[in-house]
Amino acid sequence: MREVVFDTILDSIRLIPFLFLTYLVMEWLEHRMGSMTARMVEKSGRFGPLAGAVLGVFPQCGFSAAAGTLYAGRMITLGTLFSVYLSTSDEMLPIMISEAVPPALVGRIIFCKIMVGLCVGILIDTLMRRHGRNREYACRKQTGAQAHCHCGGGVVKSAAGHTLHVTFFIFLVSFGLNYLLYEMGADALFSLFLQDGILGVMLAGLIGLIPNCAASVMITQLYLNGVLNFGAMLSGLLTGSGIGLLVLYRVNDNWKENLCITAGLYMAGTVCGVMANAAGLACV
Repeated sequence: MREVVFDTILDSIRLIPFLFLTYLVMEWLEHRMGSMTARMVEKSGRFGPLAGAVLGVFPQCGFSAAAGTLYAGRMITLGTLFSVYLSTSDEMLPIMISEAVPPALVGRIIFCKIMVGLCVGILIDTLMRRHGRNREYACRKQTGAQAHCHCGGGVVKSAAGHTLHVTFFIFLVSFGLNYLLYEMGADALFSLFLQDGILGVMLAGLIGLIPNCAASVMITQLYLNGVLNFGAMLSGLLTGSGIGLLVLYRVNDNWKENLCITAGLYMAGTVCGVMANAAGLACV
């Protein structure tokens, strides 16, 4: 047990400088472009799913939350909301950069998330228009609670806070994984998720729905440690939208619609995860 704790602490500490530098850059971009990004998505109209899918992959503080607030005020379409939620990478990108994951693999994951978000968003908006359920989103003023980015205190302070927050979750996930490896053995643990590809994809999709950055941290770490295959990892990252769902439930009064959106995200994520494994995208 002493070795498990010691190894986990070392693994977590060595990531801190890389995480901090990554978040420093991202916080600077967020302070420069955050509000402009939200306005671009809001004004994109029928091209909303494209704008949401492309801009959603960049881990910006509160972007998925802003999308939920914009949808509650009917400033964006339902398809645009899905495209943002499905493409949002949350903490995946900073962790993979800090772990020196090959750029080709990171690019493949981002490309998959963009394409899934774009296709699902376009499909939903097309179906809504055909059934006459699309409303004139631009004619309604934004209502409900506003989603605020908790990035006060400057770029450096915010980057340090994000770094410590994510490092804490990385430590918890790594400790749990190392402990299970010590108690169960690698073969038994890996077979728990990898033996049944569909079950692993479904479990990862459920983890991704947790409205917290811990979900994306867990999914990414499990994938990098070989516990999850590509399809399961993709499923969890697609269903994971950070605090987006939490804000949606807060600002959108139609709880039945919120449940349908949650179910739709889970279905899209798990189906795409199964398809990714079937297509042979299970690469590390």
